[in-house]
Amino acid sequence: MGIEVRPATEFDDVAVLLGPKKPTSNVCFCLSYRIGSKENQELRGPARADRVRELCRHDPPPGVIAYLDGDPVGWAAVHPRRDTTFARNRLIPHVDDLDVWSLWCIRVRPGYRKQGITHALIDGAVAHAAERGAPAIEGYPVDNRGERVDQTMAYVGTKALFEVSGFVQAAETGSVLNGFPRVLMRRQLSSTS
Repeated sequence: MGIEVRPATEFDDVAVLLGPKKPTSNVCFCLSYRIGSKENQELRGPARADRVRELCRHDPPPGVIAYLDGDPVGWAAVHPRRDTTFARNRLIPHVDDLDVWSLWCIRVRPGYRKQGITHALIDGAVAHAAERGAPAIEGYPVDNRGERVDQTMAYVGTKALFEVSGFVQAAETGSVLNGFPRVLMRRQLSSTS
């Protein structure tokens, strides 16, 4: 069957990819940029899972999932920037007034890495945004200049990874992750006036 990328509408598949190991945790489920900081800090355990379950029922859902032979193996968080914390982020600039979408987290399950899933996730996130009328999509990866990025911080991707997928650097940012500067990478999806 190969790799197929679909909207993240199945909570159980999202939970396999992003659910925390500790049931009472207030981390992961890829909520830190999707919802406000206060709500993100307050949500724990079942309430956190319930919030993600609710987001999976929204249109658009909170991201896309890569399936390999029917099994969920990868996640990409993608959503209109206006509905994320990037709308108010002082370190990640707004390039213009386009109603862009943000792609901020890419995760592949251990045991499935180095099989092209990351590239499929980015392509799937781009297609997902384009199908919903996004004029452009942005990512905020690190510019690691070929140096190794700690695996726990690699979720933002690298500048080179986004370049391979047709993104170009549109701006510097004030954000640093794992000691590397983050850059704003953008890919136009439709012609704008």
